[in-house]
Amino acid sequence: MRAHRSSPVEIGSVRLANPVMTASGTAGYGTELAAYFDLSALGAVVVKSLAAFEWAGNPAPRLHPTPMGMLNAVGLQGPGVDHWLRDSAPALVGAGATIVASIWGRTIDEYRRAADLLAVAPADVVAVEVNLSCPNLERREAIFAHDAELAGAVVAATAGCGRPRWAKLSANTDRIVDVAGAVREAGAEAVTCINTLVGMVYDRKTRAPALGAGGGGLSGPAIHPIAVRAVHDVHSALPELPIIGVGGVAGGWDAQELLLAGATAVQVGTATFADPRAPIRILQELGTHVPR
Repeated sequence: MRAHRSSPVEIGSVRLANPVMTASGTAGYGTELAAYFDLSALGAVVVKSLAAFEWAGNPAPRLHPTPMGMLNAVGLQGPGVDHWLRDSAPALVGAGATIVASIWGRTIDEYRRAADLLAVAPADVVAVEVNLSCPNLERREAIFAHDAELAGAVVAATAGCGRPRWAKLSANTDRIVDVAGAVREAGAEAVTCINTLVGMVYDRKTRAPALGAGGGGLSGPAIHPIAVRAVHDVHSALPELPIIGVGGVAGGWDAQELLLAGATAVQVGTATFADPRAPIRILQELGTHVPR
């Protein structure tokens, strides 16, 4: 589906008013962006990834600018699903937002627990994005999106949320197509391509890693061509699987490229740090980049 502007889109069984969402981890847990635009105008607000428990995240510093984006090692800091349901979700519901909750875990059971806690979420939470691919954990082997069998097991374990599940995949592996197929077979209605790419930067003065955790995840315009290729490859191999494209979307043409590659919808992330209105601006700009 080549959707644009305010055209509705269907992602599996989920129908959204338009194809533009925020990206998990870049717009907070609640109404942080509501001061800049009407949250109900977006296709969905995807909240920062939540675990079944409170998590402190990585040591500071956590962010570092790069010539074409940013490196982050926040480390999935968060209050946990229960806290979010009690203290943040009500404000999002009150703002009229369509909500996608994102979850993470260090083990399959932790993913299961997070998903089960979302079973009582309000109906405004229309889907759960299962974050299989964050590179900012201490143990790199915990990136489930690098292993088709493990990724499928995680998705199968998260059915308790009682909502459609989208699996967020990684381009840090050459097995992204295999993983996409595995999560589809395990029950994912869609995949989100892609998450950040692993990277590292040194501080000019200290000659030490610029981030407290050492390395981190690279996002922004530098990864956009990689995201386009990932969407293209997954769509070519699995044309019936809905894809949400994300990675370096800073303008309407960036979003359109992902749609041309095979995505049904897009998410806007790092661009919001420079321009909090970026998601709504990009939605408006999509109308000027419709294929003839």
